[in-house]
Amino acid sequence: MVQIYTLTLSPSLDSATLTPQIYPEGKLRCSAPVFEPGGGGINVARAITHLGGKATAIFPAGGATGEHLIALLADERVAVDTVKAKDWTRQNLHVHVESSGEQYRFVMPGAMLDDDEFRQLEEKVLLVESGSLLVISGSLPPGVKTEKLTQLIRAAQDKGLRCIVDSSGEALTAALSSGDLELIKPNQKELSALVNRPLTQPDDVRTAAQELVRSGKTRRVVVSLGPQGALAVDESGFVQVVPPPMKSQSTVGAGDSMVGAMTLKLAQGASLLEMTQHGVAAGSAATINQGTRLCSLEDTQKIVNYLTQR
Repeated sequence: MVQIYTLTLSPSLDSATLTPQIYPEGKLRCSAPVFEPGGGGINVARAITHLGGKATAIFPAGGATGEHLIALLADERVAVDTVKAKDWTRQNLHVHVESSGEQYRFVMPGAMLDDDEFRQLEEKVLLVESGSLLVISGSLPPGVKTEKLTQLIRAAQDKGLRCIVDSSGEALTAALSSGDLELIKPNQKELSALVNRPLTQPDDVRTAAQELVRSGKTRRVVVSLGPQGALAVDESGFVQVVPPPMKSQSTVGAGDSMVGAMTLKLAQGASLLEMTQHGVAAGSAATINQGTRLCSLEDTQKIVNYLTQR
């Protein structure tokens, strides 16, 4: 099977806790924190591993938080290839309020990544075997401009790597300028920004996604539509997959689970429909859990069975 690698330029150590209620100034009594790996590409590699596949996560790690992050990934049997960073890996906090069901996500700035550290990461990417899938996911950290991301993608493509990008804003626009990406997964708002117009009519989302494919910027576009599932487009056509109605506990990790499942199916040579069904199923499976937990194989397969037996 095709080998899978992920690149996370801004990894994190995520902690999740529960509190009965939230209010200003007073002491908020919380449950013991649960620590989990974080960062787009890292979570994609974790999701792939949870679903029975294999992926190697490439990322910078610094300080005690970076060491903790690496140890947690070892516990999950996720293969890693790291660069030692000077700055400590950031730590994020997710708080679930029991009385209201609300969720608060405190996301810290990514650790600074200097030119030498970026170069080391790029060297690791360029050692990846030709024909592999490379998922570049997450935000850009301080010190990394979009031009560096574009150069890295083009260098990887020149080495024969098939690049998937899951980001937003200027980073996603810059990645698309490289052309010939394997897959992007914007939501409707991000897609609207990419085509520089509002998407208000029934066919607007499909038309905009088809424009990106026909322009040669990407081979596939999967537009995340929240509870409505996803609309997927490639050169042969389009499909829309709607998940079953489910009670959502948390949306943290849903997007990464979706990308992980789709990447795994791409590596297995699946069709656009099958790839999207597994992506929607994994994303929905992640929402069943509280905190920062990703999809499980059992929950994902149950939803896939629902989608394929309709």
